[in-house]
Amino acid sequence: MPDTTAQRSGSQAVEKEGAERVPGQQRSSGTEVARLSSDRGRTSIADGVVAKIAGIAARDISGVYALGSGAARAFAAVRQRVPGGKPNVAQGVSVEVGEKQCAVDLAIVVEYGVPIAELAAAVRENVISSVERMTALEVVEVNIAVDDIHIEHEDDKERQLQ
Repeated sequence: MPDTTAQRSGSQAVEKEGAERVPGQQRSSGTEVARLSSDRGRTSIADGVVAKIAGIAARDISGVYALGSGAARAFAAVRQRVPGGKPNVAQGVSVEVGEKQCAVDLAIVVEYGVPIAELAAAVRENVISSVERMTALEVVEVNIAVDDIHIEHEDDKERQLQ
């Protein structure tokens, strides 16, 4: 079966179809590649699953205050105040998932004083390792957009106004 790809604007392609993975094949990170397609069936992983894994992995890094743009965070705050409302761990995360590869875009808010370049590198590595370990998909890129910076005393002023 020939490989087909979906092109992302200004970024690498994410393969949509292709050859099945071979047991024992190694990635550069050293993790074993799992078989997602075989003669006994295929495993498909939904975009939302990958987005949740990436969101949790990004939040695990110290210095990440929140994920999502200002509007998304405001909407999430309202949703959490509704009885039974749950936080959306995929907020601020968009993914493109193919059959063998995926790409992740993150919008993050960083804590003031944290070196952004180092934080982005740590987030990128944690997202890549978590997604690849849990899904066996190759992460071709993790794009990070720093949308805001959290300053501790801003929260105090907002609480006083309420």
